[in-house]
Amino acid sequence: MSDKPQTVDFGAPDKFGVHLFRVEIPASRTTSVVIVEDYGYRGQEAGVPRDEERAVLERPVWSAIADIARREFNDRLKAAKVTTGRWHTGTNLVDRLLGKELCVLAWAAETANDEQLPVICSKWAALRPEERWWLFAMTVAEAGLPEDTQRGWRRALFLALSDGEKPAAKRKRQPVQRDIFSLPLLD
Repeated sequence: MSDKPQTVDFGAPDKFGVHLFRVEIPASRTTSVVIVEDYGYRGQEAGVPRDEERAVLERPVWSAIADIARREFNDRLKAAKVTTGRWHTGTNLVDRLLGKELCVLAWAAETANDEQLPVICSKWAALRPEERWWLFAMTVAEAGLPEDTQRGWRRALFLALSDGEKPAAKRKRQPVQRDIFSLPLLD
């Protein structure tokens, strides 16, 4: 028996009733992509719904963020020695923690324009997973549904991750000055 966990798509356990995220990608290129949090067995108990829509993205926005999310997730899945995934038409299952991270990216990008999307993707990729999980927890507490766009932490995510310039393809670092006497502080 293999100790490699059985997963589908993006690290989602191949078991019935687990807490995961679903990314619904319709065949029509003009229809929105929907990200749904599925609570699994925990759903329908103690007031927890079976599932909740977290984000609805226009297709151009999804197309702009899908590749960075796929690369980031697959790098992490490879490091964990888990089968990697790819986005496909229909239902894509995503591990619970990766789904939280995807929501942070989606919420930041949902109202962005074409110039802001690369900046958002770059800044999201620079965040550590734990930072993304914390941002998800803060955002979902008050503005975690699709209709909550531009409220509270959702708006803060957009402002924080879209502020900046498009990252340069290859930026050269400035050489470090070694001579402390030539620093402007001592002039």
